[in-house]
Amino acid sequence: MCGIFGVLGHKDAARLTYLGLYALQHRGEESAGIFAYNGREVTHHKDTGLVREVFDEKSIKSLRGNLAIGHVRYSTTGSSHTSNVQPFLAKHKRGHIAIAHNGNLTNALELHRAMEEKGAIFQSTMDSEVIVHLLARSEKKDYKDSIIWALSKLEGAYSLVMMLDDKLVGARDPHGWRPLCLGRLEGAYILASETCALDLINAKYVRDIEPGEIVFIDKSGVKSVKPFQKRGHSLCIFEYVYFARPDSNIFGKNVYMTRKRLGEQLARECPVKGDLVMPIPDSGNYAALGFAKESGLPYETGIIRNHYIGRTFIQPSQPLRDFKVKVKLNPIKDVLKGKRIVIVEDSIVRGTTSKSRVKTLWDAGAKEVHMRISCPPIKFPCFYGIDFPTKRELIASNKEIEKIRSFIGLDSLKYLSLEGMLKAMLLPKKEFCTACFNGEYPVRPAERLSKNILEK
Repeated sequence: MCGIFGVLGHKDAARLTYLGLYALQHRGEESAGIFAYNGREVTHHKDTGLVREVFDEKSIKSLRGNLAIGHVRYSTTGSSHTSNVQPFLAKHKRGHIAIAHNGNLTNALELHRAMEEKGAIFQSTMDSEVIVHLLARSEKKDYKDSIIWALSKLEGAYSLVMMLDDKLVGARDPHGWRPLCLGRLEGAYILASETCALDLINAKYVRDIEPGEIVFIDKSGVKSVKPFQKRGHSLCIFEYVYFARPDSNIFGKNVYMTRKRLGEQLARECPVKGDLVMPIPDSGNYAALGFAKESGLPYETGIIRNHYIGRTFIQPSQPLRDFKVKVKLNPIKDVLKGKRIVIVEDSIVRGTTSKSRVKTLWDAGAKEVHMRISCPPIKFPCFYGIDFPTKRELIASNKEIEKIRSFIGLDSLKYLSLEGMLKAMLLPKKEFCTACFNGEYPVRPAERLSKNILEK
């Protein structure tokens, strides 16, 4: 997962991009970068760290021009190294090519090796750099045809924002795994991963970029093409379950309302006797509201989150993830002591985070602790941009639900069914990718890439 943002036609393009990345910080806390173009040269600033750590007033002012693109990252392909910080820039006979990528290419390894054999030199380990090399290698005379040709070689998930000198380009793969939308502000055009980024800068949402669509934006306006063969949509359902911000609309529907519906469906499927319903802040908040409403149990805030600590799920290493769990959340003992607690959580991935959180509830004096999960067990790795890298790391791949319950330390544990999750969605179930739950991959990765990932 990553967050991408682009602006064309505004004198403060870099500052708007900075604000857009701030709104998208939840999509990646590992690094941030902005590239800007002023009609003559490209300026850039990028580094590892949070948006507020990477940029200051001096660096923002140095990014001149009315065109800018930006990226916040956490790595699913490529290591956590400064060479992999996006956007990625190359200078070519066609001019400057800069790219910000959200997703994961399933055929990146083959493309990388094939181009290396023909003399290509790669500066990073990112699959995103493959796209730049393809653009540079295209023999098409028109830049639009070059982009279409390059993207036609890709398999897997991509939402892209690209800068080709004075032009802004946005694209989504034909399956539509990752979100991308178009906005307007004072005559400028905006591209963003989520609508919350448009809200922050007071931009007007125009529409989503559609699966398989490429939009070419310049001073004359927006031109749209859909050059690829139509395929069945594979919208990432985990965007609704966990990843997107609740105040965003993605794939045309609101995240907050969807999470409440998940909680309501969970209460219908998995009732439990308890004294209170509480979430694990913050991603569990809205499913817990729906669960409390449907079950008739009181909703309480039993844990307070320290908002100066980042998201534990997207930390790159387990020790850092474990430490941040302890720093991030603190129980309210007077609320929890002697109570039968029903925790509503969005998901269980590795299980270590949930185990640590539940222990704090027992230490606070809880009488019983029950957990309800607003999605099915995650049993399979994701090849399209979510950090479920191997079956070995997914607790539900290796343990039955009863053993997971025992490992975490719960009185009971139940998950929402796959059919129930799809029923709670505000879009037809055929629109979604559910591979992490059922192993039905719309696009398989290369065999040599997937073999080790799929092995336990």
